[in-house]
Amino acid sequence: MFIKVSASLFVYHIYTMSFRDNLRETLDFVGMEQKELAAKTGLSLKTIENYVKKDSSLPAADKAVFIAQALGVTVEYLINGKKTGKETTPSIPPQQKELLDTISKLNKYNYEVITSIAKTLVNLQTKSKAPGKE
Repeated sequence: MFIKVSASLFVYHIYTMSFRDNLRETLDFVGMEQKELAAKTGLSLKTIENYVKKDSSLPAADKAVFIAQALGVTVEYLINGKKTGKETTPSIPPQQKELLDTISKLNKYNYEVITSIAKTLVNLQTKSKAPGKE
């Protein structure tokens, strides 16, 4: 009896970790904040935060469906990371696509320079958050 309980808890823990990691990764990939996901799903921000934190639990099936739909992925992907081909690829605005195309043509050194400059600019922008400077 103890072995069965331990095994099922172990499996539950693995899936919980996978869900959390896949949710975090997908949020980052689509550029969505937890607050925006909460608004799109109708779930509270606290609920979304609980799914993303370290000791999170798996959401109920209906909530997992809301989250997956809002992110353009399947519930299966959020749970086990397996792509089914039904996931949607978020559209990239034309200006960002042009920038990505340009950066992809750089050699390694120049790519690293541009990445460093971009990160510095983001840090400066985040620190100054002055109205009208966005």
